[in-house]
Amino acid sequence: RLLRLSRAKRGMTRRQLAHASGASERYLAQIESGQGNPSVIILESIARALDIPIIELLPRSNGRTLAMAEILDILARVPVAELSSLAELIERRASQHMQVDRGRRIALIGLRGAGKSTLGRRLADALGCPFIELDRLIEQDYGARIPDLIEMGGLATFRRYERACLERVIDEHETAVIATAGGIVSNAETYALLLRRTHTVWIKARPEEHMRRVMAQGDFRPMAQNREAMADLVAILDARRSDYARAQAELDTSEDTVEESLAKLARTAASFAAGGAR
Repeated sequence: RLLRLSRAKRGMTRRQLAHASGASERYLAQIESGQGNPSVIILESIARALDIPIIELLPRSNGRTLAMAEILDILARVPVAELSSLAELIERRASQHMQVDRGRRIALIGLRGAGKSTLGRRLADALGCPFIELDRLIEQDYGARIPDLIEMGGLATFRRYERACLERVIDEHETAVIATAGGIVSNAETYALLLRRTHTVWIKARPEEHMRRVMAQGDFRPMAQNREAMADLVAILDARRSDYARAQAELDTSEDTVEESLAKLARTAASFAAGGAR
């Protein structure tokens, strides 16, 4: 109700607000009807799009949300050099809640060609839970293919959609297998959310194996028309390696068949359920 009122005051349609904030029209409708449960980060992006303080979107009865807004206000005044140490402190204090917050959601990260979609779909079937490809969800919300989204709105807009869709998946699914785009690690806030709220597995392979599989798929993004595609792939992997390594578990699919990799992934999933993951 507060969101609908704020939007009406500014004469913005829901579609206009969706494009400006990166949240989907469907999710905005859920928030306006009281069915959505947006994070403070999502509310902050909506508030920026409306050019209003986030406090105007927060119900006075929600003590947790108000406390989060107060924390954000405090952090906004903290020197940038101090934010990293503060984040580590908060994560340590909150770690006791992490297992509950992750639910039974398993997110697969890594470069294209590692086997995220193939293994993710098979694992979801075995677990009897939804398999969600984040890129497909983004395309459904935007109403067009991701290359079109990026061409029209830029990479920043894509990242906002990615964040909003991940928020919704976490909100709506206690149990799911999620395949993410290889570049999700490029957005620190979104990747931090993924690490906090899902059990993450880095699905990887040797660079030449990645390249062979990508070529077999007939998909050369983001290396189209590049004669040094292998060098580019290696450079991308090197740049992202330390971020991928933050996952709870790793699975190298280079030498294994799909069945062998699936068996290993299933054992990893079982260890998450048993609380054996770090």
